[in-house]
Amino acid sequence: MEARMKSRANADVTTAIQHLFTAIHAGGVDPRLLELVHLRASQINGCGPCVFAGVESAKKHGETDERLHNVVTWRETPFFAEDERAALALTEAATRIQDGAPGVTDEIWDAAAGHFDENQLSAIILEIALTNFFNRINRTTREQAGKTW
Repeated sequence: MEARMKSRANADVTTAIQHLFTAIHAGGVDPRLLELVHLRASQINGCGPCVFAGVESAKKHGETDERLHNVVTWRETPFFAEDERAALALTEAATRIQDGAPGVTDEIWDAAAGHFDENQLSAIILEIALTNFFNRINRTTREQAGKTW
């Protein structure tokens, strides 16, 4: 499969995205957790470039191979803390809102809200949304894995 576009992003878009990243990282959430959120949404959406870049970035933040290999099966493994599980459940529910999926139920929201304050929840939600944004662009343009940004 070959990428459909080769042009660089618009400078204004790049600046706006940088502002979003700044806001996300100012929310008080452990960067490793944000990387897990990014990775899980990208796995669900089948975004090879974001999975590749997410794994590389998570490793730079100190994430282990064992945990990274098991994000896809986080419910069935002992490697994730309760706050991480709540964030991953929120990620899945917010990402899978198509075709009648229930989205973020009160149970999922309450579990996340039990571990994170409003600033942290805002950062996690924005990370989920921004990841889904990138996933959709990459899938549409057939961006190839192998790059980091």
